[in-house]
Amino acid sequence: MKTATDLVNTAVGRLLTVNGLSIDYIGEMLNKLKSSGIDFGDIFFMRSVSESWRLSESKIKSGAFSIDQGFGVRGVSGEKTTIAHSDEINEKSLRQAVKAARSFSQKVNSSDVNLCLSPSYKVYRDGSFDPINSLSREKKVFIVNEMDKFARSLDSRVREVKVSLSSSNQQSLLFTTDGVAAAENNPQVNLNCSVIVEDNGVSETGWSASGRSADLNFFLEDVPVLPFDYVRGVSDNSLSSMEARYMAVARDAVRQALNKLKALQVRAGTMPVVLASGWPAVLIHESIGHGLEGDSCRKGQSVFAGRIGEQVASDLCTIVDDGTLENGTGTFNVDSEGVPSQRNVLIENGILKGFMYDRLNAAMDGVKSTGNGRRADYYCKPIPRMTNTYLLPGKDKPQDIIKSLDDGIYAVDFNGGQVDTAAGKFTFTATEAYRVKNGEIKYPVKDATLIGNAMTAMRNISMVGDNLEFDKGTGSCGKAGQMVRVGLGQPTLRMDSVTVGGTK
Repeated sequence: MKTATDLVNTAVGRLLTVNGLSIDYIGEMLNKLKSSGIDFGDIFFMRSVSESWRLSESKIKSGAFSIDQGFGVRGVSGEKTTIAHSDEINEKSLRQAVKAARSFSQKVNSSDVNLCLSPSYKVYRDGSFDPINSLSREKKVFIVNEMDKFARSLDSRVREVKVSLSSSNQQSLLFTTDGVAAAENNPQVNLNCSVIVEDNGVSETGWSASGRSADLNFFLEDVPVLPFDYVRGVSDNSLSSMEARYMAVARDAVRQALNKLKALQVRAGTMPVVLASGWPAVLIHESIGHGLEGDSCRKGQSVFAGRIGEQVASDLCTIVDDGTLENGTGTFNVDSEGVPSQRNVLIENGILKGFMYDRLNAAMDGVKSTGNGRRADYYCKPIPRMTNTYLLPGKDKPQDIIKSLDDGIYAVDFNGGQVDTAAGKFTFTATEAYRVKNGEIKYPVKDATLIGNAMTAMRNISMVGDNLEFDKGTGSCGKAGQMVRVGLGQPTLRMDSVTVGGTK
């Protein structure tokens, strides 16, 4: 594992030296930025390289490769933030950007920046590999073509298969007026498969994905073959064999699509709901996580504002946001402001403990940043964002939680939803769910929409499983026009009373 100093030195070579910039010049520009009397500021360089392959109608329809790089200069004074940026990395562009970024402050500061090029923050991800060139062009084409063939071979009702294989590497380098130097490498690979099936004129769609901060060989690794009618977290069937991960993604997409063909409409009503482990944590991410970000809380735009120390969830619930999680989708070494990544307890045994902060909102609230200041690109400003947000496991067995339902819904997968953080209201539609009666899963249902209030729903959690699982590694989150990678997870859990929208 490389050290923080190694990462900075490598980034300096790839982002500064090749563009004719020196550390001495960076120091000069930081001094000019700081001399304007701003509270703090930074210069943020980024270089992104990406490649993608897309298949539909059993043909490779597109292949794309791109390189994007640039820098942003930020100045912060009170609640005011200015950003000047350029996609040309050179002395002239940097000098002009610094001049623009410092123009809004009328204060004076004569102290110099003491830049430290030997940072000591802990490295959780060094990204010391090249995902794009980890497989040959021929092997990438082989994977997407084989997924198409395999998906079609699983069932004659498969009418269309779409596959997307992508790889990227994002490298950033940060210098702050506090003297901090930090660098990040964020390689990522993603594989997506969507399938359309048709039976007697009825069509349904299934979707599955997999991703990780790894190289493309990740998709060639063998994983257990699950029975085709496998219900996650419930099936006791033994695993029969192994298959490549790319085949498992195609298999899961077909399984979901066929499952929808036999799904029945769910009747609307208030009933207990069990959420499966893993991706269903998107409900917590959206309805709880966004409400605990420092900007919305400081501005009174969250139902959780002013409630530190209050009981906001069942005492079975402890929720953390952890940027240090091993192999987490949202894991990093330092945030976009140079603050080391942290594990922050947000809710502990149902008690609200704290919020997620960037530097600006932390300063306005008189607290320290929690390492959640993130930006999507060099031209963006950092804002409070989640990293890996998850509910800690409890003591209940998943099977026992499902068996506890006399008449309810077991929700396995969601496609997102709508959230009003100020009122704490949410609406989520399950893409895979089942009707449970007398403790047994009876049949799949469709159009099951969960409607409720975040705080009420969390207080209604009566059972928490011991099977914490995380998302498929492809999670990303949008806020203020910025998309960043995030992780989320939870064990199986039971909510005693949720409004389920459906047919009358």
